Amino acid sequence: MADFESEDWTWPDLPLERWLDTYATLHMWTQIVGKIRLTLTPLINHFWNVTLYVTSRGLTTSAMPYDDRVLEIRFDFVDHNLEVTSSDGSRAAMSLRPCSVADFYEELMAMLASRGIEVKIHATPDEVENPLPFAKDRTHSSYDPEFAGRFWRILAQTDRVFNQFRSRFIGKCSPVHFFWGSFDLAVTRFSGRRAPARPGADALTREAYSHECISHGFWPGGGAAKEPYFYSYTAPAPAGLDQSSIKPPFAFYSHDFSEFLLPYSALRKAESPDDVLLNFMQSTYEAGANLAHWDRDALERR
Repeated sequence: MADFESEDWTWPDLPLERWLDTYATLHMWTQIVGKIRLTLTPLINHFWNVTLYVTSRGLTTSAMPYDDRVLEIRFDFVDHNLEVTSSDGSRAAMSLRPCSVADFYEELMAMLASRGIEVKIHATPDEVENPLPFAKDRTHSSYDPEFAGRFWRILAQTDRVFNQFRSRFIGKCSPVHFFWGSFDLAVTRFSGRRAPARPGADALTREAYSHECISHGFWPGGGAAKEPYFYSYTAPAPAGLDQSSIKPPFAFYSHDFSEFLLPYSALRKAESPDDVLLNFMQSTYEAGANLAHWDRDALERR
């Protein structure tokens, strides 16, 4: 287990450049596990059936049906294992360690097959540039347990605050869940109205944004984002959203990302990170909901 004595346990530092290789590898590993869930579960609106969930030790698929059994796959970022359990009492684990995506894929599929679980997935990653099929990816092979643990700790605290924010809303709202394609933890509120069709949108985008929504999330960064951020967007975005006044003062609207952003580095230094995050979520929600004329009286818990 990594030593976190010198770090804030709840909101640890996560400099992107120090764990970028581990991030890239872990992204592919979560895609493999997520695609197993995608294969085994029926479609739920907005693809909510494919996501992973934060646990007290990592991330889980939650229960998935397989013939007459129920299967679960869990990432443990405390002891650094991947565990597969089944309702028939079987249990197996593999260590999370520096190894290629190809080796991880082969070992996990062999472990499932040895227990009579045959799952055929679309074995190429989604939402990344220049995707390599999992079975051929020997480029990504890093795993630093310290930074994997830091990332999970941030997810655990974010999940806690996001659920507090979620409890204020009585309209349709997503669970707090982890999207392995975009590698972010998110919670999304809906107005209850259908959204205009997006010209040229693919099937995934059409389903994801079929209804008006306001989403909040945590993303560890990447590409043009050189550090982790909390984000908020309204879809479709109403006119004037980018000019809205939001909290805290160091949050801002990014025209590059078309989202409100709250730098994680600023939040973790605040006297009360929970309050900073809740204020960001509430103020950005109000900005979008008011401009888009949501029926807030009917949707919010007073």
